[in-house]
Amino acid sequence: MAALLSRARIVAAPGFNRWLVPPAALAIHLSIGQAYAFSVFKLPLTKVLGITGSAPGDWKQTELAWIFTIAIVFLGLSAAVFGRWLEHAGPRKSGVVAACCWGLGFFISALGIRLHQIWLLYLGYGVLGGCGLGLGYITPVSTLIKWFPDRRGMATGMAIMGFGGGAMIASPLSQLLLDHYTSPTSVGVAETFTTLGAIYLVAMLSGAFLFRVPAPGWKPAGWEPPAEGAGRGLITRRHVHVDYAIRTAPFYCLWAVLFLNVTAGIGILEQASPMIQEVFKGVVKPSAAAGFVGLLSLFNMAGRFGWSSLSDRIGRKATYASFFTLGPLLYIGLPYAGRIGSVALFVACAALILTMYGGGFATIPAYLSDLFGTQYVGAIHGRLLTAWSAAGVAGPVLVNYIREYQIEHGIPAAQAYNVTMYLMAALLVIGFFANLAVRPVHERFFMTDEQLAQERGVAVAR
Repeated sequence: MAALLSRARIVAAPGFNRWLVPPAALAIHLSIGQAYAFSVFKLPLTKVLGITGSAPGDWKQTELAWIFTIAIVFLGLSAAVFGRWLEHAGPRKSGVVAACCWGLGFFISALGIRLHQIWLLYLGYGVLGGCGLGLGYITPVSTLIKWFPDRRGMATGMAIMGFGGGAMIASPLSQLLLDHYTSPTSVGVAETFTTLGAIYLVAMLSGAFLFRVPAPGWKPAGWEPPAEGAGRGLITRRHVHVDYAIRTAPFYCLWAVLFLNVTAGIGILEQASPMIQEVFKGVVKPSAAAGFVGLLSLFNMAGRFGWSSLSDRIGRKATYASFFTLGPLLYIGLPYAGRIGSVALFVACAALILTMYGGGFATIPAYLSDLFGTQYVGAIHGRLLTAWSAAGVAGPVLVNYIREYQIEHGIPAAQAYNVTMYLMAALLVIGFFANLAVRPVHERFFMTDEQLAQERGVAVAR
């Protein structure tokens, strides 16, 4: 088995069609993208004991919000810790580990629901599932950037759009399974988790075994790397070691850029289903709210491919400048839509926000490869995803606890999200200046040709 999973076993032969790799990436990202549909389970999980309504001892939404938050924290931590291991082990081995963590996380969580032990959900979906998310997230990204050096933005968009689109499939599928499994003695979440765990385990293992990596020195036929400093001064042909990348100012500027963009978007996404039902109480039913989550997933996915592909033309810096200019206006538009009772305007603002949220995720690996080179982009990307971990705490906590605070002080539930939306708009304004501060990496951080050859030799030997 070890030989079957080794990196040396999956080096592509001459003439290999690189377009066979994106389907493998999608199989993994569509599976782990289920995380964005977690809000579908939040209201049923508050009625595990009461079944038809919350009973004494049932979990509160603030308790349940930590499941998603822990998963995102461990996504970033596992990506940071194991990113360098991925570069040496190869995408097949890391993909198999990701599949096992993600699938097993669902099974443990199902047990936690049956026993009504929330710590098992924190451990299963949160810790173990979060590790599956982290490894599953960076594995396809690193691989596709190496296969598509000529279209980095499009490549990362292909990989990451599956993560955004996963909820488009998972949301209606989860609701369908919940409806099927619901009974007088069960809200159906445990049974749904068991079914989803088995489906995702098979899908991710299938994707992992399809991965191939290019041979050292490979490049697309007829393509030549851009001249040093081309592309608005940020694209390099050289490489920065991961240990040096995290000592540079551009890395921390991009960390702030990702953190602020994700904090703003993830708060909406994590609370999407309850939010639209509370803002438009009696107008939007649970089935329509599940459709809203699925629609957000569609726009999230479209933004990942669309914005990242556009970044190949206008540059990564200009793309993020667009996010941080339009985003604040859209966040301000959400409370206005609730105030005038316009579901259509609310949905439109949220959908556009999610295109930029997804586009930010898809564009950041290409931004990193422009600045730091492609040799360690997977590992550097993994370190940067700690920003996602931090945002995974900040976004849901801000939305959930500010909501609780306002409701406790007499604010109607329909207006309880307004302050949070204004705060998110302010965060994006700060993000505009963080992106503006990004500069090319200083000369002293780049690897010499001898160092690069030595590092590649170690990777091949392993």
